[in-house]
Amino acid sequence: MARSNKPIVWGPFAAGGTLTAFLSPALILLTLLAALGHAPDLFAYDRLHALAGHWLARLALAGVVFLSLWSAAHRLRITCYDLGVRADTLVASVVYVVALAGTGGAVLYLARI
Repeated sequence: MARSNKPIVWGPFAAGGTLTAFLSPALILLTLLAALGHAPDLFAYDRLHALAGHWLARLALAGVVFLSLWSAAHRLRITCYDLGVRADTLVASVVYVVALAGTGGAVLYLARI
């Protein structure tokens, strides 16, 4: 039986799609409310900043960013293929490298908190 790398790509894609659908809107709303000063005291900017300073929260946020970007990259790869771009190796390399670079940027930013 031939071995395939599809589970390596599809696993994070499925996890990223699920996380993006459920967690990202809540994280965006909480961050926006905290930044505008309209959040309850529990979600105040100072408290969210302190939470993001904990190593476990940093790890979770980095995971959310990675899975969301990986899901978006995979969707873009499949969309390009559906639109007739048949250079799949090049497209896959570009979109996944951009997703990894975005994750690296997020990790560096989180490390500075």
